[in-house]
Amino acid sequence: MKQLAFFIVFIAQFASAQVKFEADVSKNSLGINERVRIEFSMNEDGDNFNPPNFEACGFRVVGGPSQSISQSWINGRSTFQKAYTYILLPIQKGNLIIKQATIEINGQIYKTSPLKMTVGNAVQMEQERNPNDAPVVNVDNNLYLVADISKVNPYVNEPTTVVYKLYFSNNIGISNFREVNKPKYNDFWSQNIEIKKLEAQQGIFKGQQFRFVILKKVILYPQKAGKLDLEPLALDIDVQMPMGRPNIFGQYQMGEDTKRVSAGNKIIVVKALPDAGKPADFTGAVGKFDFNVTPSRTNLKAGESLSLNISVSGTGNLKLFTLPKPVVPPSLEMYDPEHKENIQTPLSGMTGSITDNYTIIPSEKGNFPIKGLRFSYFDLSSQTYKTITSNDLAIIALEGAFSAKNAVAASHKVKVASSKTFAFIKQKTKLSAVNKPDFLGSQTFYALFALPFLIIPCLVLFRRKKEARNADFIGNRIKKSNALAKKYLSEAKKQINNKEPFYIALEKAMHNFLKAKLSIETFDMS
Repeated sequence: MKQLAFFIVFIAQFASAQVKFEADVSKNSLGINERVRIEFSMNEDGDNFNPPNFEACGFRVVGGPSQSISQSWINGRSTFQKAYTYILLPIQKGNLIIKQATIEINGQIYKTSPLKMTVGNAVQMEQERNPNDAPVVNVDNNLYLVADISKVNPYVNEPTTVVYKLYFSNNIGISNFREVNKPKYNDFWSQNIEIKKLEAQQGIFKGQQFRFVILKKVILYPQKAGKLDLEPLALDIDVQMPMGRPNIFGQYQMGEDTKRVSAGNKIIVVKALPDAGKPADFTGAVGKFDFNVTPSRTNLKAGESLSLNISVSGTGNLKLFTLPKPVVPPSLEMYDPEHKENIQTPLSGMTGSITDNYTIIPSEKGNFPIKGLRFSYFDLSSQTYKTITSNDLAIIALEGAFSAKNAVAASHKVKVASSKTFAFIKQKTKLSAVNKPDFLGSQTFYALFALPFLIIPCLVLFRRKKEARNADFIGNRIKKSNALAKKYLSEAKKQINNKEPFYIALEKAMHNFLKAKLSIETFDMS
């Protein structure tokens, strides 16, 4: 009897200590437009959780994974529960199977059982739902990409702006966005306006309160008349939506999904500039401009030049037309202009000035007229053509020699005398043959190539002789003593009339001579 009781207790403890790893779904049958919750739970903590490949099983993850852990003590017994939760959306119909998930617990691999799912046609969503669940959010009604066009019926070369705004409701959140279709703006001159920082703002859209972010600003100048298509901007956006039930703080778990939005095709109907009243010298300027022709001087001396400044300033398509060119008499030499631009491009269009600076040099003395220039543009405010004419100019070349020797050959008032243009003919020349032989393979090449092989033996022989000479200690000592003896004999000869220095030098000479002759040192002498 005791053995039976012990066996029952052992079985109960074993059953209570058995590891469980299970998969459970909120429903096994659903429509293609419905979502399903799948939960992988275990009663022991594990590592290396590996979920099934949901895409291969016919589902797309629209939320999760979220992780929950609970642990409690009841009557001295500990209970543990850990779960991974996903929200899935079917991507195909039919009988589908969610394959096994795996996890490692206490060094052993555990697997869940496959789950059979039936996905049918789209169903009408149930109206009744738990009031504690997160509100159902239709992303299509809460996320919009809009292209705001300032003018849909402009003239040719009249500026129009496109501002791309992303509207999203307070029920969702957005994080990253990626351009999947970038407009090319064919038949437009375009320029992007930099947005330094993206900021969320509050606004009204479709009669409701929305948040919006300005993503992009572009200014366009149509280059031809007619219906011009504006390609759409398309984005992939990561969207966060509330799901499930709130926690104890009233906060919902946020699921994430990727949504593609497009601004849609837009058509801009461009009007042609009127032919009535169009000046013959019209070059396409559209806007509101001022025109000025300013010479740096009108009275010149020989060898001097003047600068003729032609400028247009104002608001309009400053980069898209050419300035009028002055016509000067043959006695005035005019060089190509230096073109300068000082243009800003805000959202309202180009504003600033453009300038052509001509350098003019007279070749002879006299009075030379320059006819006034005409500049025509189309005024958008009055929708008429306007022409501005500058005053006639008279260039007076005063006294001085205007010969070819004194002609100025460069702009910016740099004067170059023509006498320095050509150098004197050289009488002594150093000519070289056109078809001279190459250095490679020549006698000089082979001589230089063999030179190291001739120098190396000489260096080796010299080194050996030096080593042998350094090894002859006795010979070196004799040579040194002989050199000292000769030195002191020479000193004695110089001091022959001085008794004491003479004998001292003679003694040193004899001393070193005997050391060398007898091969003895000073301390061996007595």
